[in-house]
Amino acid sequence: MKIAIVCDWLVTLGGAEKVLGEMIQCFPQADLFSIIDFLDTHERKFLQNKSVQTTFIQKLPFAKTKYRSYLPFMPLAIEQLDLTAYDLVISCSHAVAKGALTGPDQIHISYVHSPMRYAWDLQYQYLHESGLDKKWIGLLARYFLHKLRLWDNCNANGVDHFIANSQFIAKRILKTYRRTAEVIYPPVDTLTCLPIQQKENFYLTASRLVPYKKIDLIVESFRFLPDKNLIVIGAGPDMAKVKNKAGANVTLLGYQSDENLISYLQRAKAFIFAAEEDFGILPVEAQACGTPVIAYGKGGTLETVHDLKHHHQPTGLFFYEQTTTAICQAIGQFEANQHRFLVHACVNNAQQFSAAIFREKIKSFVKNCHATTHQKKYPV
Repeated sequence: MKIAIVCDWLVTLGGAEKVLGEMIQCFPQADLFSIIDFLDTHERKFLQNKSVQTTFIQKLPFAKTKYRSYLPFMPLAIEQLDLTAYDLVISCSHAVAKGALTGPDQIHISYVHSPMRYAWDLQYQYLHESGLDKKWIGLLARYFLHKLRLWDNCNANGVDHFIANSQFIAKRILKTYRRTAEVIYPPVDTLTCLPIQQKENFYLTASRLVPYKKIDLIVESFRFLPDKNLIVIGAGPDMAKVKNKAGANVTLLGYQSDENLISYLQRAKAFIFAAEEDFGILPVEAQACGTPVIAYGKGGTLETVHDLKHHHQPTGLFFYEQTTTAICQAIGQFEANQHRFLVHACVNNAQQFSAAIFREKIKSFVKNCHATTHQKKYPV
């Protein structure tokens, strides 16, 4: 088969790009398409030297830094990719990639990280956090998101098979598109995230510093825990807000290399995660390093962390409100039960999300889809 892999954009190296890299490992003969490609040279290793075919947005002014401002043009851009020469199209989508156009003789499989959150159930939160919920600009933004929802729902009909990155996202896909999805969890590098037994006296959180990650909430919580230390890894637009809330017991390290991040994950007494995430790779990477997780009990973490209250070999515990009080209480509960969180239990749980298992499941799913389609076209 001739295979095309389509993604939304290539700007930074994150969880979606790690999934993309594993897909390229599965199908090294595939051609790669993206709306834009501005990855730095040192970040391109996962692409295996593949050239990337981009859209007209690549050449628009300030596209490298202001690419999100071109969201109104992205549906048109993704539809301009000519994929007619391919038997199989795999879209790796959290925005518009699943809208790539395919014909009746092509198979389109879409691995969905999430339906566009800012267009669907989290519209009000995103508008408020971005300051686009007021006066005429709010009316214009709502109208655009309305049109985007119509387009997004319509092009779901062009996808033959959906894959969700968690049961949580499978429910979102069913709610949004009225389509069922196979769940294949994203790959976690359990070969690099190796555990150590000896933990040090600090808590860790790490993320891109954007509003929904709630890093500022975690930092603020440690104002009420002056005898406990927190290390924060990550950079982003919320850095100033996080700095303003950081007390003397909080250390902000900014962006760190993967090697440094893993070192801190290995040594932390626990990893704190306050976001409602679709899957959440970092909590799994923490467990692969033998480190338990204190997480907000909603979203993908409910599928990746064994809760203290409901499992004989817990790998973490949950708090159920995004408040400083809930986080402080969870940390207190963790300290009182720290002896129950065993390194080997965390590692064993993380192994089910390994890259090897991901590749095996993706290849098997594609093979089955191809075989089923072939049988329908050419019945015996």
